[in-house]
Amino acid sequence: MARIHNLGFPRIGAARELKLAQETHWRGALGHAELEAQGAELRRQNWRRQAAFDLAPVNDFSFYDHVLDTSFLLGNVPSRARAGEGPPLDAYFRVARGRAAGDTGEGVAAGEMTKWFDTNYHYIVPELSSQSTFRLDATRLLAQLAEAREAGVSAKPVLIGPVTYLWLGKAKDGSDRLALLPKLLPIYRELLGKLAREGVDWVQLDEPALVTELGPDWQQAYRTAYDGLKGAGSKLLVATYFGPLAENLELLASLPIDGVHLDAVSASGEVQPLLRALPEGRVLSLGVVSGRNVWRSNLTGALEYLEPIHQALGDRLWLAPSCSLLHVPVDLESEKNLDPEVRSWLAFAQQKLEEVRILGTALNQGRPAVRRELDESTRAVATRRSSPRVNDPKVQAAVKDLAAGLGQRKSAYGARAAVQAKAFALPRFPTTTIGSFPQTNQIRKFRSDFRAGSLGQAEYEQRMREEIQHAVREQEELGLDVLVHGEAERNDMVEYFGEQLHGYAFSELGWVQSYGSRCVKPPILFGDISRPSPMTVAWTRYAQSLTSKPMKGMLTGPVTMLNWSFVRDDQPRSASCRQLALALRDEVQDLEKAGVRIIQIDEAALREGLPLRRADWQEYLTWAVDSFRIAASGVEDETQIHTHMCYSEFNDIIEAIAAMDADVITIETSRSDMELLDAFDRFEYPNEIGPGVYDIHSPNVPTEQQIVDLMNKAAQKIPPHRLWINPDCGLKTRGWDEVRPALRNMVSAAKRLRAQAM
Repeated sequence: MARIHNLGFPRIGAARELKLAQETHWRGALGHAELEAQGAELRRQNWRRQAAFDLAPVNDFSFYDHVLDTSFLLGNVPSRARAGEGPPLDAYFRVARGRAAGDTGEGVAAGEMTKWFDTNYHYIVPELSSQSTFRLDATRLLAQLAEAREAGVSAKPVLIGPVTYLWLGKAKDGSDRLALLPKLLPIYRELLGKLAREGVDWVQLDEPALVTELGPDWQQAYRTAYDGLKGAGSKLLVATYFGPLAENLELLASLPIDGVHLDAVSASGEVQPLLRALPEGRVLSLGVVSGRNVWRSNLTGALEYLEPIHQALGDRLWLAPSCSLLHVPVDLESEKNLDPEVRSWLAFAQQKLEEVRILGTALNQGRPAVRRELDESTRAVATRRSSPRVNDPKVQAAVKDLAAGLGQRKSAYGARAAVQAKAFALPRFPTTTIGSFPQTNQIRKFRSDFRAGSLGQAEYEQRMREEIQHAVREQEELGLDVLVHGEAERNDMVEYFGEQLHGYAFSELGWVQSYGSRCVKPPILFGDISRPSPMTVAWTRYAQSLTSKPMKGMLTGPVTMLNWSFVRDDQPRSASCRQLALALRDEVQDLEKAGVRIIQIDEAALREGLPLRRADWQEYLTWAVDSFRIAASGVEDETQIHTHMCYSEFNDIIEAIAAMDADVITIETSRSDMELLDAFDRFEYPNEIGPGVYDIHSPNVPTEQQIVDLMNKAAQKIPPHRLWINPDCGLKTRGWDEVRPALRNMVSAAKRLRAQAM
């Protein structure tokens, strides 16, 4: 009998219950006990959803981030978070979010945050050094295991494997992370022993670093680690996902473990090679349903290759989603207003569990046992493939006939910079923000009432104009040099644009965790993309009418629109990206015609879309950069193009960033203390740059001196005349009581820097 299991389930709740509990707790209105109770209830709900599974995950729930949970489990907690008494979650949230200075003591810097492989999930980077020590604290894990048993769950604890944990970390002192492996392995052995004594049969160790290009030292670390864990306790299922194993396939197959999990969606070509490489008696878990995208599976197609494997392996074949379902919304049944045809093509986390169950039943009992479900799946796949809503011949022809040189600005950057300097006459170290201002409860209520029909179009637009006017006045009073309209009318930087483009669909409750309490609702890119009318021109034109200072037009770039959407899987991603680029090019040109002379095209997710293997990077970067340039290059030299990028390590793609040829780039650097600018030591970046000086993901308000110090560090890498001063990212998640003093300090710091430069 084939077994079915799951690698992880969304932790946020179908209605974002976790987000609401977290934020209420952080405001001081929900105690620790109540927060813990809410977490326990969400875990029980998740386990009930997986009642039909042979094994369900334990320890996939987190109050902020599962990598940070692992750091606390292993006792790798920064010393700054240990100070002071209080419940354990206090120290945990100090690392996750930082702590502002105040009555409770000095401020605490938040842990550095970056993207989880090539997803839009952010994790807190483990802080390592040559002096790092580890000490097991399994209290929380064992408590959740007890909860699972009480709920009648066949529990499979889920842990980040030891090598991937070190791979994810950053050595602040530049030391070798792998030198810590001998210290770390005894902690894992101790934990596996505890779990075995608790009666745990299987433990899932996630090792997604195996789908990346590993040097000989990291490959040897895997041999050392799993030789060291052999016989430590429970059986080990080593899980990989997000891509093919390639040269690491034989390595994984050779480890002394009890089973392996392969992402059979993104690495379908490796199913047979891995099957041949596995020693006799090993379990092979296949991720047969995508854990990262929302399309229904072709179940009949999956059975065609699964049935022979099942005949060969019997109960050593396990079925699961490709990866944790953390990356998809919870339940399609919550969607009452989604277009019925598009809805029929979709599967969220709950439906993906059902797809795994159907496949397991078909293998164990025969296809007739699930004939109705298989026929329904076949109809949905066929309908989607043939729908005229998916295929627009005009859009396809426009992409096919793209003219050579469409992505070239009229003049090189040097000539443009001289023209723009004269046109804008900005001071040295010009100040600006990244786009959004606080999304207050009042703003959200206006949008909610408008969507519900209780606020009319005219009144809604008036309310939004008032909010825009407020944001402009605040910026003028603070003394910023280049203003933004604040984006009060926008719910999300991708969804807002997708709602106005043909080829997109939208859920109501399709939330996915991005980090902590930050949830996003990715649009569903199901068809060919076109822009029926201007999307931002009226709002930006109105904002510019309120001030004599330059007003930035704010757009989300084609690559980010792509990477932060659930994207169709029936054509190359590059084709969808170029369709988006053409639609945005029209918007850029309309903004310019409306008198908007600074236009920011955010590409926050450019690096996030990089393939996990360096050998595949150039192909992606070629079409991604080309798409940005197509969107940005149809303007005159006097129009200044900005772009913004979120948490990214730039060293390895700095040439591609320069090739985007944006006049100004703003990047997040404050959490890394400007370390991200190390890329500019070896590469002379030619254009202007704004390294972020205000970490908007933390309640900490940077002081004037801190900003001056950061900018002085930046000036060691970038010529001062090409530096801008700005926050790390948009300010929508912060409150005005934090934003005002932070921006005031930013403007004051700029004035000091200008005085120093005189």
